Amino acid sequence: MKTGIIFGSTTGTCEDLAGKIAAEFGVDSADVHNVTDLNADLVAQYDLLILGSSTWGCGDLQDDWFDGLETLKGMDLSGKKVALFSCGDSASYSDTFCNAMGTLYDDLQGTGATFVGTGVSTDGYTFDDSSAVKDGKFVGLALDEVNEDFKTEERIKAWKAMVL
Repeated sequence: MKTGIIFGSTTGTCEDLAGKIAAEFGVDSADVHNVTDLNADLVAQYDLLILGSSTWGCGDLQDDWFDGLETLKGMDLSGKKVALFSCGDSASYSDTFCNAMGTLYDDLQGTGATFVGTGVSTDGYTFDDSSAVKDGKFVGLALDEVNEDFKTEERIKAWKAMVL
């Protein structure tokens, strides 16, 4: 299964996480892309898309994702698997923790994509609310490099097993 990782990052945190995920999944660096490079030809290359965004302000997507999300929403992703990850700050923004992942999940529902890596337990996380939680579980991998970076490696490994 050919895997592509697409991230949106303003300060470099989500980009670094995309690199860590690529290393864990055995994805070549040539298959890790900034969302600003997203187009239909790029998406067509991959069976599994791992999409990541940092969360900004009051739970917003990273800015570069707005055009990328519109591109994806306009595509038929039937036959594609999609896994999501997000980074957020569970202490300073505990009421919108990793909301960007919730936005990606909600907005891609009509594309025909099959979501994988969902149902991530909220156990071990400290936050008040997140639109990325559906039925009591995260819709993908939630990461907090500000307060819980020591948990990142373990969380990525556990999520990999869910995705694959």
